Amino acid sequence: MAVGDRVDLSARFEEHRPRLRGVAYRMLGSLAEADDALQEAWLRAAGADVSEVESIEAWLTTVVGRVCLNMLRSRERRREDPLDVHVPDPVVSGIGGPDPEQESLLADAVGLALLVVLDELAPVERVVFVLHDMFAVPFAEIADLVDRSPAATRQIASRARRRVQGRAPAPDADLAVQRAVVDAFFAAAREGDIDGLLAVLHPDVVLRSDGGASRVRYTVAVSGGRDVAERAATFTRFAPFVRPALVNGAAGVVVVADGRPLSVMGFVVVAGRIAAIDVVADPDRLRGLDASLFRD
Repeated sequence: MAVGDRVDLSARFEEHRPRLRGVAYRMLGSLAEADDALQEAWLRAAGADVSEVESIEAWLTTVVGRVCLNMLRSRERRREDPLDVHVPDPVVSGIGGPDPEQESLLADAVGLALLVVLDELAPVERVVFVLHDMFAVPFAEIADLVDRSPAATRQIASRARRRVQGRAPAPDADLAVQRAVVDAFFAAAREGDIDGLLAVLHPDVVLRSDGGASRVRYTVAVSGGRDVAERAATFTRFAPFVRPALVNGAAGVVVVADGRPLSVMGFVVVAGRIAAIDVVADPDRLRGLDASLFRD
C-alpha cells in the first residue's frame, strides 16, 4: 500500500492519534509522557519510507511501541530510589461522562489498579502485554520490536499475563452500584464509623496514596479491611470538599478546596465492596485539573 507524500502520512497519523495515545498511556501510565511519546513517534515516522507498508495503523502502533519501550528502559535506569507507591496518572472527568478524547484513552476500561500492576512489569513485559492483550497486535510484529523470536515473545506475554491476572479485578459494570458503594464509604468516613467502613470494604482491600516526590510522607500503601477503615476514618476533615467524579471511567471523587484540587481518588468496586482505592495527591500532576468541572 503506497501512502504517498508527507502530507498524507501526517493526515493518517492524526487519524490514528487517539488510538496511539491510548497505546502510549497504557505503556507509560503518564499522560504527559504519552504525549511526548507521540511527538517522538511522529518525528521517526515522518522521515521513514512507508511505500511498502501494508497497514499504516499497525506500523504506527509499533513505532509508538518502540518509543515507549525506550522510555520505559530509560525510566528504569534512572530510578535509583523509587517511592514505595506510585499511582499512574488518572483520567478524570465529571459525572456526565468523559469527553471524546478521554473515551479513546479508556476504550477498554483501563483502571488505575491495572496501571499500578502494569508499572510492576519489566519494560519488555509491559510492551508485549499491552500490544498483544490490549491491542491484539500479532506476536510476529511485536517480536521484531522487542528483538525476540515470536515464540519467546509469546512466553513473555504469558508470564506478564500471569502477573496481572487477579491483581487488578474487573469492577462492577453498573456505575450506579459503584457510586452507591463509594457514597456509603464517605458517609461512614464522615462519621468515623469503622463498622460502616468495614461493611463496604473488601477484607483484602488495598489503599495506595501517591503524594509525589516532594510530599513523600503522603505516599503510603495500606492493605486489609481494618487498617484501611482506620485510615479512612481520618478523612472526616475532607468531607466538605469531596466532589463526585469519574476516574478512569469508574466511580471516584475529586477533593476540591479553595478552588483547587487536593487529590483524586479512584475506587474499584467488586461485588458491591471496595477492593482498591488509589489516591493521587501530587500537586504537580493535579495542577492542570479544572476544579470547576466538579461540583456537588
